[in-house]
Formats: sequence, structure tokens, C-alpha cells
Amino acid sequence: MAHIIVVGNEKGGSGKSTTTMHLATALARMGYRIGGLDLDLRQRSFGRYVENRQAFCARENHHLPMPVYLPLPEIDPSAVPEDQNVYDLRLDAAINELDGTMDYILIDCPGSHTRLSQLAHSMADTLVTPLNDSFVDFDLLARHDPATGRITGPSVYSEMVWNARQLRAQAGLKPIDWLVIRNRMGRQQMHNKKRVGDALSELSSRIGFRVAPGFAERVIFRELFPKGLTLLDLRDVGGTSLSLSNIAARQEVRDLVSALNLPGVKPDF
Repeated sequence: MAHIIVVGNEKGGSGKSTTTMHLATALARMGYRIGGLDLDLRQRSFGRYVENRQAFCARENHHLPMPVYLPLPEIDPSAVPEDQNVYDLRLDAAINELDGTMDYILIDCPGSHTRLSQLAHSMADTLVTPLNDSFVDFDLLARHDPATGRITGPSVYSEMVWNARQLRAQAGLKPIDWLVIRNRMGRQQMHNKKRVGDALSELSSRIGFRVAPGFAERVIFRELFPKGLTLLDLRDVGGTSLSLSNIAARQEVRDLVSALNLPGVKPDF
């Protein structure tokens, strides 16, 4: 069976689709068969990212590693039995089509609470939650007292992950390996960065996730999306010299793949 990696949280703008695409192409570059699903049926940022990549390769005659992207199949609601949900059936059908032929399935979730996102979290072998490195996004994981910094309780998202873990336990499946990554870590405001880091460290032991660095804020991410490219493609497409910033960004991708702790996977790109 394919190992399912879900990239999700319930806030937009944290870099979920960028993270999903870079993980998918990194694993594809290592020779793994990668399937991709986008559960944001309205914006489809990950889906459009893959389509941009396909168009760029066709236009420029490049052959870049990429995931096998699969839109969720349409199902006639009138054909759905009363005791079942059409969204459940659509996601099940997509997973079943990819499972058995793929080593990994990457699922990009919307920045909101939806039935599809809830179901995907319960399917996750690995859950990756990108988090902008600030207390604005820390609220995604837990409520805290701004005066004292004390954590006062879990957020609705943490409760959803807990429910997903319970469902997996009841089904006899292995626990979710939950990785929270700190995106857009700035080089300034070191005091605030330390406060966020200390709070995440405390919370991780309480609700059961690991913490790893993600991607720094870089303009190049916005430049890569229209072509469907990732940081790992810059040497292959020609006409682009790697700056020190780009080299550092490639290392961030390697570090993230390493942090996933996937069995037998060691970044060699």
C-alpha cells in the first residue's frame, strides 16, 4: 500500500501547496512513484501547480520528475446510498486508483475545515502541518494567554487531528506521525522567534507532534509557481544560475525530506 502524506492545517497562506509540490518532486527525483491529490476543490493551488509544470515541460521540451496528479472523480449524488457521503466516496475512489501503483500519495488540504480534509487526516500515515512562524498561526495548534504565554488548551485543528488518531486506532492502523514545520522564519525578531520555538516545544510534548524547520520567506517561490517549477529544477531548466540563497533553499528541501523520517528515504538530490 502507498504511504499517505497529508499536508494540512486550517489557515491559508502558510505554504501548504508549495510544501506539497516540493515534497512530491523531491521524492519523484529519488525514483519513487508519487501520486498527488488536491482537496481544495475551489482554488486547487496544488493542482494548478502540477498543471503549470506539465505545460512548461510540453512547451520547453523538458522532462522533469513530477507526481501523477489525479482530480477527484465526479460521482452522481443521486447514486449515493443514504448512509454514505459523496465526498467520502470521491476521495476513496481516488485513493484506490493510486494505491498499489504509487509508493507515496501526497494530499494537499484546503485552509479550512471540510469533510474531505477531515477524512484525509484520518488516512494520513504522515501529517505535515506548515506553520508561519508567529503567534498568529500558533493559534492554529493551541489557545494561549498573550500576557503570560501560557498554553490554555488545544485548538479546533488539534482536536480534529486527535479525532483522526482515534479513528485510526479503532481501525487498527499505525499512529499518525505528525510533523509541524516552521515556514517563513525571518532573520529578524529573534526574541519572538525564540518565544514561538519555546511554545512549540512545550506543546509538542503535550499533544504529540515533532517540530522541524520549513522554508524561509523567499520571492523565488512566487516566481516558480507559474512555470510549475521547484527549487530542485533550477539546474535542469537552463538559463538560471544558482545564487547562495537558492542553494540554501535547496538545503531546506533536503532537511525537510530528512525530517519526515520516511523508511529508507535519504535525500540524494
